[in-house]
Amino acid sequence: MRMLRLIQTTAVILVLGVPAASQAQDPVGSTARPAEPGLPTVANIVAIDQCMAAFVREREVAGAVTLVADAEEVLHLGAVGLAKLPEASSQTPEPMRADSIFWIASMTKPVTGVCVMQLVDQGKLSLDDPIDRYLPEMRELKNDAGEHVTVTVRQLLNHTSGMRELEAPYEHPSLAAASLLYARAGVEFPPGTKWQYSQTGINTAARIVEVISGLTFDAYADRYLFQPLGMVDTGFYLTAEQTARLATSYKRTEDGDLEPVAIFLLAGRDSTDRHRMPAANGGLFSTATDYGRLCQMLLGNGTFRGQRILSEQAVRSLRTPSTGDLVTGFTTGNAWGVGVCVVRAPQGATSVLSPGSYGHGGAYGTQAWIDPVEQRIYILMVQRANFPNADDSEVRKRFQEVAAQVLQSDVKP
Repeated sequence: MRMLRLIQTTAVILVLGVPAASQAQDPVGSTARPAEPGLPTVANIVAIDQCMAAFVREREVAGAVTLVADAEEVLHLGAVGLAKLPEASSQTPEPMRADSIFWIASMTKPVTGVCVMQLVDQGKLSLDDPIDRYLPEMRELKNDAGEHVTVTVRQLLNHTSGMRELEAPYEHPSLAAASLLYARAGVEFPPGTKWQYSQTGINTAARIVEVISGLTFDAYADRYLFQPLGMVDTGFYLTAEQTARLATSYKRTEDGDLEPVAIFLLAGRDSTDRHRMPAANGGLFSTATDYGRLCQMLLGNGTFRGQRILSEQAVRSLRTPSTGDLVTGFTTGNAWGVGVCVVRAPQGATSVLSPGSYGHGGAYGTQAWIDPVEQRIYILMVQRANFPNADDSEVRKRFQEVAAQVLQSDVKP
């Protein structure tokens, strides 16, 4: 049976053991909803919220939005803590909301993978095509010995291309301009022989999408992915209204406080400024519910609410490991598919996921993982800049553990 149905949510304040004196300074707000007859009670949602609220009290994060879903329904949606801490005692804190917007950083990479797979579905591209078939500048791509090298589209997306990074990866006016510089930079190692996380590779793949489609990458993603899925708060450039809902990013200081930090993607620009390339490696902003729709489409084998976005074969290709026996990051036991990390041997932060689960994290702690065995999606939205390893954070691990335990306990025979 379905465990929870998505109902219109209202913000409530949960005490969750926070002393009354501290609530005025650091309230823990939670999105909750009433239980329906015959379905699990609201306490099951609160279990996840309580877990996240503990991290808020410990100043690990200022706030968080969590979402758990299957292919058809949202099973849990919660928001705790603050989207913006008061910088002075006279200021009013801004509670985290279910529709708060986050910089999702490298969670952009699966979006790039999906866009590429759409073109594969249309017969306009093969993952094993050499990239210089679409980008003439890549005919100048060389190794350190000055020899021409061939990189495939697949190698761009599974981080085995060997292509060098640029010193200022986000400060280019377009993907076309960046691609010319990527070609001149050359490769560090023979393509396919090593796994090395590559921003350059992902952006090059997006440039190929531009060349084939005749659209800028942001326009392509919006027209053929975000609009069909109803992802109304996802994009590379925010509106003024969306910027008002953007959660502030923080780093944790040595004293255990949270200090505001800039989103380095923007390089000092405003989030509404369009004078920057649509960075396919990490340029998107989104909400938990928006990104949940993308994940529901993938968990639904390419369909969302009756609309087909990808073929079943394309989804299988996207989540099939293609890195062989190469050692990959960012946690142990993983391989890589088309713009996604694939869990081969669950352990540590991935311990509650089934083998074959796939997804991606972001630089500031955001996470989205799809478990095709359990038919479950886990999404965590936070803005914490200096986790030692965002993919291996205790926040991610505990969220997934608690969510899995709660939902498992509510399964009815």
